[in-house]
Amino acid sequence: MIIGNYKSNYRSDESIFGDWPNKFAFLFICLSLLVIPFISSGYFIFLITQVLIFIIAIVGLNILTGYTGLVSLGHGALVGVGAYSTAIFQNQFDFPFWFNIPLAILVTGLIGVFFGLPSLRIRGLYLTISTLAASFIIIFILRNWDSLTGGDSGIILKPLEIFGFKFVSDAQKYFFIAPIAILSILFAQNLFRTRLGRAFIAIRDADLSAEIIGVDIVKYKLIAFALGAAYAGLAGSLWAYNFLAVLPSQFELHLSILFLAALVVGGSSQTLGPVFGAVFVVLIPEFLKWVMGFLTPLNPTIMEYTAPANSFVYGILIILFMIFEPMGIAAIWSRFWNFVGRWPFSP
Repeated sequence: MIIGNYKSNYRSDESIFGDWPNKFAFLFICLSLLVIPFISSGYFIFLITQVLIFIIAIVGLNILTGYTGLVSLGHGALVGVGAYSTAIFQNQFDFPFWFNIPLAILVTGLIGVFFGLPSLRIRGLYLTISTLAASFIIIFILRNWDSLTGGDSGIILKPLEIFGFKFVSDAQKYFFIAPIAILSILFAQNLFRTRLGRAFIAIRDADLSAEIIGVDIVKYKLIAFALGAAYAGLAGSLWAYNFLAVLPSQFELHLSILFLAALVVGGSSQTLGPVFGAVFVVLIPEFLKWVMGFLTPLNPTIMEYTAPANSFVYGILIILFMIFEPMGIAAIWSRFWNFVGRWPFSP
């Protein structure tokens, strides 16, 4: 008798969805995404759309940090590059969306390669600081190149338009972004079944050993930075079309830290980690806002403490996860389904 879920051939090992719990999870997510707009308010749809954009960005950070082991504090700035690229191509060149989004991905990917150049000589904390410095440079340019970026006033965009149909409402933008988010997750999941993905993991686990056995770590580190940045560019482009306004203040250091927090809590180097992490960083503030509103009759000034409460809760939860569950929510999810798969023989 076989207890649990095991791979018995290469085809099952290479399948995108793997065993039935993963298939069930994917089906459940797709059905949930399909139903949400019909049973939710406009504001909740807006929040879920923001979650989807965050998922795409965090998947890119997961490729770079989770699977390749290169910690970046500039991911938020790269999302800003994608958003501003889209806005500039639309406003100054009047390019359509199907040209804007690939161009934003390309531009951000190239800047990501520039981000990655220090990784060829330095590693660890020094590399992290170099990405932080690059982030400051990008934000400085966004704030001060007024003729191109609009400075602190930013850029206003026109709504996304496809064959004359404008995506104006939250539900319309949601249905445009949701399939892209799903495809982004599937691409990343399949990436790590390839030679490229295995090279990333080898660099993360032991880059010197990987180089000895023939892995070109220079090439693969730059590819990792390019892929992570490309995901950030895609997220930034969708961010611009969703909010229809881009400002330098949206993409400062706090956004990069938020992405890293999401990756830690959701689960680094796991496919579903970015999903859980994005839900965490977007919906926790809304939950705290609801709690503060509930407590307002007891203390009318309590709403003033919402922002500090967000930072406090983020900090506490990150510490708790790093102590008690370093692999994040995705590891809890995996253990739960392993338990279900082995039932009634689970310990």
